[in-house]
Amino acid sequence: MINVAVCGANGKMGTEVLKAVNNSEDMKLVAKIDIFNGEYPTIEEASKKVDIDVLVDFTQPKSIYDNALFCLNRGIRIVIGTTGLSDNQISDLKNLSEQNKTACLIAPNFSTGAVLMMMFAKQAAKYFDNAEIIELHHNQKKDAPSGTAVKTALMMSEGAELNKSFTDGNCPEVETIEGSRGGTSYANIHIHSVRMPGYIASQEVIFGSSGQIFKIKHDSMNRECYMPGVMMAVRYVYDNPDFIYGLENIM
Repeated sequence: MINVAVCGANGKMGTEVLKAVNNSEDMKLVAKIDIFNGEYPTIEEASKKVDIDVLVDFTQPKSIYDNALFCLNRGIRIVIGTTGLSDNQISDLKNLSEQNKTACLIAPNFSTGAVLMMMFAKQAAKYFDNAEIIELHHNQKKDAPSGTAVKTALMMSEGAELNKSFTDGNCPEVETIEGSRGGTSYANIHIHSVRMPGYIASQEVIFGSSGQIFKIKHDSMNRECYMPGVMMAVRYVYDNPDFIYGLENIM
């Protein structure tokens, strides 16, 4: 039986994780952690009272790095669904995970469909010179661009030729309104973030070349669609002391 704690337990994703853990025959929910009326206010308080095999974190960008450091320094395996970690922070967590032989899995997206979208985009990146990403989320999401969009851009840059720029052939641009062309990520891929009530999560990757446009799109209609991926991650880190960035690496 895997003893699972959920940090951010009262949030929208956290409550779905609670239900998924409770419905899993091989898992036991041992702690609901949340600074807002949680069973425990912090991971430290929970770890003093219960044995935690795996902690699942869906909190906020400002707290996830410290949460991960606490877990990895105390032998608590961690599954991170919170986005907003910088490249340097991810590198630090990788080094600490490997040094302490404690599993850490970071996934910008736990939807299997979204992960397939990212994998397909990486493949398509070999065959197109231009590409941009549009990501759309609910208006309570604090970080922009989304972790999924950043990870997608990274994977596309890895799938393309060395030093490739996805703005090939673009004319010199002048923004009359700052930010109108979005943010520029890996391999000069422009990312456009939309925040709007009514959305859960959506992303479209647009590829272009002379005479053709190719689009890959994924929509999340509810948060339940993420739970099979979260459960897969919990089981993986329980059995493997690895550092993993991206659910595609265990699918």
